Amino acid sequence: MGIVNRVKDLINKIKGKIITSNLAEDNRGMGVIEVILIIVVLVGLVMIFRTQITTIVNNVFVKLASKISTF
Repeated sequence: MGIVNRVKDLINKIKGKIITSNLAEDNRGMGVIEVILIIVVLVGLVMIFRTQITTIVNNVFVKLASKISTF
């Protein structure tokens, strides 16, 4: 019985290694995770630099309005 149990344990270990190696090689969801991380970083940057971004955009619109009015 001892040898049979050892063989069963060995087969289970091999099956476990095959399953984990297949999971490690499966990268179907990586594109989604990358997009989510990029969005999180962009939202964080916008939150940090919100006042500077608002100032720059307002200055651009003021300059645009003045150029259009003189056109």
